[in-house]
Amino acid sequence: MPQFKKIILVIPTYNEVKNLPIITRKIFDLDINEISILVVDDNSPDGCGQIAEELHNEFGDRVQVLHRQQKEGLGRAYIQGLCHALSLDADVIGMMDADLSHPAEKIPEMLLALESADMVIGSRYVKGGKLDEDWPYWRKALSSFGNYYARTILNLPIKDATGGFKLWRRSALEKIPFSHSKSDGYVFQVEQAYLANLAGLRMVEIPIYFAERKFGESKMSFRIQKEAALQVWKLKRQYRNFTNEI
Repeated sequence: MPQFKKIILVIPTYNEVKNLPIITRKIFDLDINEISILVVDDNSPDGCGQIAEELHNEFGDRVQVLHRQQKEGLGRAYIQGLCHALSLDADVIGMMDADLSHPAEKIPEMLLALESADMVIGSRYVKGGKLDEDWPYWRKALSSFGNYYARTILNLPIKDATGGFKLWRRSALEKIPFSHSKSDGYVFQVEQAYLANLAGLRMVEIPIYFAERKFGESKMSFRIQKEAALQVWKLKRQYRNFTNEI
């Protein structure tokens, strides 16, 4: 196992009261002492923020909690979480969903890949990766097309442009202006991948099985996907001079 000194996984939550304790224990069951969790809760009405505090009481500083006053979207939650992780001197910063769709057991493999990369993506679309077997065909097709659409327009050299399971080297994350992002939803993930590519960062994909959530409701909707399609073009215009700035 690579010897990273401090690994912080940023996990945004909104109404994940049943899932958060499960994913927390799955991560700590990996027995990687350097890993801690930063929960960023958007004032969940289901009491998820309180559960996060109880996990902090149980695991001490290995679980830290940021309480936000209102739901402002995934992008803003991640920005605050990533900035806080950097302020805590993490040398590896991870991004992970709370809904159990991202397999915690892949983290050791991703850390190993990070030895020769700047950013590692848990990928659904490389060989060996897979979407939930129970997803209907239309949903798989929509997910696949949305991903293909984004990476084609932005000329990305990766297969999973919309993936949200990532590990970053601190030095890599500091090279991109993620804190200025106004994107939300999975467009925030696309924007990060686009900026990483423009900055010349080394990106590696590790295949994962992307499972459907068992508890709670999905935040994804057709409206969000429609808006995301338009936002991809905005990213292309917004960063047209980025390579001249780095």
